[in-house]
Amino acid sequence: MSNATSSGVSRRTVVLFAGLVVLVGLIVWPSLEGRIRYAQTRAELRAIRDAAMVAELSSVGKLFTTLARVIGPSVVNVTSVRRVKTLVDEIVALHGGIPGGQIDESVGSGLIISADGYIATNYHVVAQSEAIEVRLADDRRFPARLVGADAATDLAVLQIAADDLPAADWGDSDGIEVGEMVWAIGNPYGLDRTLTYGIVSGIGRRGVTSNPYEEFLQTDASINPGNSGGPLVDVHGRVMGITTAIVGRSFRGIGFAIPSNTAREICEAIKEDGYVERGHVGLRLREHTGGGVLVVAVAEQSPAALAGLQAGDVIEALGDEAIDSPATLVLMLTRLPIGKEVTVTIRRDGMLLELPVRIGRRPRER
Repeated sequence: MSNATSSGVSRRTVVLFAGLVVLVGLIVWPSLEGRIRYAQTRAELRAIRDAAMVAELSSVGKLFTTLARVIGPSVVNVTSVRRVKTLVDEIVALHGGIPGGQIDESVGSGLIISADGYIATNYHVVAQSEAIEVRLADDRRFPARLVGADAATDLAVLQIAADDLPAADWGDSDGIEVGEMVWAIGNPYGLDRTLTYGIVSGIGRRGVTSNPYEEFLQTDASINPGNSGGPLVDVHGRVMGITTAIVGRSFRGIGFAIPSNTAREICEAIKEDGYVERGHVGLRLREHTGGGVLVVAVAEQSPAALAGLQAGDVIEALGDEAIDSPATLVLMLTRLPIGKEVTVTIRRDGMLLELPVRIGRRPRER
């Protein structure tokens, strides 16, 4: 009996153990199966992500190299030589001698804007130069002629005796948006065709300089001394601006470029006439705390005087555009064609008046 009883107990133990194993398996298996599937899925996702990163980085790398190949040949090195008078020269001149002057060399960048040898650059790169040399991407060097310049927008146009040059394509800066990627290329510190990239940090920046005619694109693409006059391009290699200024003496992540639509218009005017003709109405303005801009003075016999504007008037609109600062009004006036009649909305003695003003020709600056 004892053997039979022992055998029965053993069988029950085995059955109970097997049942326990099955029960634990039923409880644990779904979780274990989920972990296994998750591990497989995670491995697959990691593989997909790694492959995508390789493909994306490869694509981005090709984009950078393609841009360098597209725009690089259109960028030139501009070297200008000017003679700077020193105290010694002034003393020599006072004693009837001929001052020799100290030679100062300025290096900047330029952009080929037409195949027949026209090049855009910054005015400050070539201002008061006695000689200008342009070096192309193929290392050919040419003396350059200053066709004309516009100090108000810091633009100048040069010409060299060469043809069949790789001209850059202008883009439409009015369509660019904050956050778009851009690339700057130029010759910072004499390092030829250095390519840097960033984004458009701001558009329509005014008040960066004291010049009311200037309006900039802002970028964090690295811009350094020597970049001046080089292009800022979009992802397609189209020129969206001409790099011109930075905040401070060295790059701090804030750089500025003249919008391409402004640069193209100014350069075309210089190519045709050698100078830029601007609209003018003869007003002196200042900020007004109550909105609009205050007329401080009106030049005699100017378009503004002939239209009836007076000192003390507050200009609130030009045409359909509201005016919020003197810089805005000046910029709008200079962009209007000579002879065009435009309605100026003013407030005088608490009353709103609309006066037609015909845009005059601004006297040329010497």
